[in-house]
Amino acid sequence: METMIPAWIDGKLTPVEKLKAHVKGFRHKAVSVFLIHDGKVLIQQRAAGKYHTPNLWANTCCTHPHWGEDPADCAVRRLEDELGITGVAPIWAELLEYRADVGDGLVEHEVVDLFVAHCDELPALSLNPDEVQATRWISQEDLNNEISEAPEKFTPWLRIYMENHAKSVFGPT
Repeated sequence: METMIPAWIDGKLTPVEKLKAHVKGFRHKAVSVFLIHDGKVLIQQRAAGKYHTPNLWANTCCTHPHWGEDPADCAVRRLEDELGITGVAPIWAELLEYRADVGDGLVEHEVVDLFVAHCDELPALSLNPDEVQATRWISQEDLNNEISEAPEKFTPWLRIYMENHAKSVFGPT
């Protein structure tokens, strides 16, 4: 059965199948996490088999909370599910909203709880191949430069986060 996520239908929060939320462009809840180590952020390349934005680079992890799931619990769950990262405590940074075309007639209209986690040691990674094909650590400056040079290599939401919400991720510059 398809995952039920919280979406607003006629102004009321309602459980909706994830794919349906994207096909219809319903405004729905999401969670994004940025993991920072030594001034660099961990980004991931989405798996080739993802139903939207495959092979594109995104933030550390992102998802939709299950119906009734606390966003902070969701952030911890997805760090482990996608990257095998445990023992990290993401801190809520910001609530934001965006709408983006993600291709093939699908729309992400998301109300995002943005979390940031700082780690003193590099975490052990165990990539879930259904979710992630590669990861790398990158500075804010280098990420901004790469997005400027080749925006098509990055997910729409990562481009939005870096353009409009970088202070929530990296702090003031």
